[in-house]
Amino acid sequence: MSYRSVLNNSETDYIVEKSKFIAHVKPVKSEKEAQEFIEEIKKRHWNASHNVPIYIIGEDMSIQKFSDDGEPSGTAAFPVLDMLKKEGITNLVIVITRYFGGIKLGKGGLIRAYTQSAKLGLDSSKVIDYEQLIKIQIVYEYTYHGKIENYINGCEEIFDFNTEFDDKVRKEILTPVDNASIIDQIVEITSDKVEIIEKSIGYYSILNGKVIGE
Repeated sequence: MSYRSVLNNSETDYIVEKSKFIAHVKPVKSEKEAQEFIEEIKKRHWNASHNVPIYIIGEDMSIQKFSDDGEPSGTAAFPVLDMLKKEGITNLVIVITRYFGGIKLGKGGLIRAYTQSAKLGLDSSKVIDYEQLIKIQIVYEYTYHGKIENYINGCEEIFDFNTEFDDKVRKEILTPVDNASIIDQIVEITSDKVEIIEKSIGYYSILNGKVIGE
């Protein structure tokens, strides 16, 4: 399983016929986070003509909320929500702030302006894929560290998440859920001298060989 979301917060400006549109984008995991962000933007831009909020939450996009905030119905939030759904982007909140420039854009113009503003925000925030992986924590003697490192580095489906050196080596690795049989390989490498401390499933992104946290 996988889903798409944004990596970072962003704030981008877009000007159409003297109206200024500011897209505020943030990755979130809960409605509370989304609502707090919306209130923060509303307070910061209290004198704006409109603050249009949209958010989708859940790997299955089960939570979807939006408001045109006084713009003509269907011209602001819904086109953005529809774009997000079509592109499969979730776990984010967008607030598009508009400062009216004195020139009416019409229904089609508003739809284009809000959609383009959102696209610029998404580009700035960087849309990435998150894949469901299993995190496995293993503990072993230093004697086996070289062998385990060689095995991990030689396997494209295993990602080194974290390593701590104490009285023993404590390592967290990530791998696709259907590849959990790697434990058998590690057990064999260490002649059954490895402790399996923890297993958990979460969503992660791999960028340039590096793991972006859950």
